[in-house]
Amino acid sequence: MVLNVVYVALGGAVGAALRYLLGIGVVRLVGQGFWNGFPVAIITVNVIGSFLMGAFVVLAAQRGLTHLSPLVMTGLLGGFTTFSAFSLETVNLMERGAYGAATFYVAVSIVGAVGALMLGMAVTRGMLA
Repeated sequence: MVLNVVYVALGGAVGAALRYLLGIGVVRLVGQGFWNGFPVAIITVNVIGSFLMGAFVVLAAQRGLTHLSPLVMTGLLGGFTTFSAFSLETVNLMERGAYGAATFYVAVSIVGAVGALMLGMAVTRGMLA
């Protein structure tokens, strides 16, 4: 139990740092002005994180790696994905009166994340077949 807590904490620290760095990289790549404050970095992190979650679920189940779930799923990917930030960005858009952008953001985030998770599972199953 204690070791799992350590794994979650270590994975969470690494995941949060990766989220931060990827967010900076996305903003530098596409620029802040082009998106006019739209949270493209958060969408990118959520979709990538969901893909990786889907891939790990299949890999862990097929290769007997479920013991790594506290480190990888709860820690690393839990620290990496940002649905709390997603909620905040949605409310920020709504408070600015950008209801269309908020709706678009929610739809793209949810469809993108669920689709990426399914794609991650399918790609990993194909690679392991």
